Amino acid sequence: MPERAKVNRMEHDPELVKEAERRIAQVRKALGKVPVVNQVLSERPDLFIANFDTSSSIFDGEKVLDHKTKHLLALSAAVAYGSPYCIRAQMEDAIMFGATRDEILETLQIAAYMGITRAQSNAFRVFADVFDKKLE
Repeated sequence: MPERAKVNRMEHDPELVKEAERRIAQVRKALGKVPVVNQVLSERPDLFIANFDTSSSIFDGEKVLDHKTKHLLALSAAVAYGSPYCIRAQMEDAIMFGATRDEILETLQIAAYMGITRAQSNAFRVFADVFDKKLE
């Protein structure tokens, strides 16, 4: 640990610690692994549990979107944000929920295209502004 980083250990409610440990075990059983985000946040049960609850409210159960669709959307966002770890995790989850190779490839293409159009949109607006091009 760098010398400049001071250790500030919070006193944790033992019940929160137990609950965080239970949820980590639940994640490990469901995924066969514990994502890095969960590993790090589990040092602070208060933060971990809040993050876990948010994730669960989005991904657990099938409300309107089925699990496969949720993970294809998450994969698309991971591609757009450029997170290789999330890309792999969401791709593996989408496969686990039945996504085909073609569905994943199409999702990647859509996400990559949206990344291109975002870059174009920002760059071309600046270009138009700098060169006094009138836009509709």
